[in-house]
Amino acid sequence: MSIAFVFPGQGAQTIGMGRDLAEAYPAARAVFDEVDDALGEALSTLIWEGEQDTLTLTQNAQPALMATSVAALRALEAEGITMERAAFVAGHSLGEYSALCAAGTVSVADAARLLRTRGKAMQEAVPVGVGAMAALLGLDFETANAVAAEAAQGEVCQAANDNDPGQVVVSGHKGAVERAVEIAKGRGAKRAVMLPVSAPFHCSLMAPAAEVMAEALAGVEFAAPSATVVPNVLATGCDDPNALRDHLVTQVTGSVRWRESVAWMAGQGVTEIWEIGAGKALSGMVRRIDRSIATRAIGTPADVAAALDG
Repeated sequence: MSIAFVFPGQGAQTIGMGRDLAEAYPAARAVFDEVDDALGEALSTLIWEGEQDTLTLTQNAQPALMATSVAALRALEAEGITMERAAFVAGHSLGEYSALCAAGTVSVADAARLLRTRGKAMQEAVPVGVGAMAALLGLDFETANAVAAEAAQGEVCQAANDNDPGQVVVSGHKGAVERAVEIAKGRGAKRAVMLPVSAPFHCSLMAPAAEVMAEALAGVEFAAPSATVVPNVLATGCDDPNALRDHLVTQVTGSVRWRESVAWMAGQGVTEIWEIGAGKALSGMVRRIDRSIATRAIGTPADVAAALDG
């Protein structure tokens, strides 16, 4: 039996997340303070007292979610549940930065600055209105991939997130993604819906952002991880710091292979996955991927207490 710690991505953000952890655990509060210092602004005030629309801006949501995840981990550690419990770590999209923080590969301050840069670069890579994303529900990955290829018609339309056996997100030019929605409905999708996102993430249109991140990541020190990392674009384990850096660059334009990542961890003997941070979206995906894996979400002091009780 082994445990994996996983960390959520964009979409999990809510006003007030992590505040009760910061109030209950000085070590959790210190994470938010460190992020504020690294960014030179009171991001924690926005997280706890701001407007949802402002928090949801990509450049804010990304470091905010990382801060909340690492704060939850520090709360666990304060109660004696350390990273030694985790054989593997993984994160969904930006959550990979949280995973790398958890494993000691990058510092909280570096992760905060990288995610602020990443958020801005991804937003600026494509003019607003040019790109789009859509969720195709009820189709397997192979069918969704075929739908995206058929919809492209000379434009970009790619599978961006392979989340679970019945949920694939496609990304690309707005017209192509709209065509994918209609084609998917004809292929038996239970639902096919456009997503309220500001840019077409995880597709080749993000190439300018990947260039920005390659330069930003080159200036950051990466250490060997304390637990094996399962990068989104690899869907298998990786312990090499330089390779982990490279995978973060590839991830900007590459697909989030979450279904495969969870299946690979299960194949390595993982029987329990803890979702560390805001929300429970990943726990739901894990259950749909492999019902034999037990899940636990850690986002509040009550969740930490429940983890102590086993």
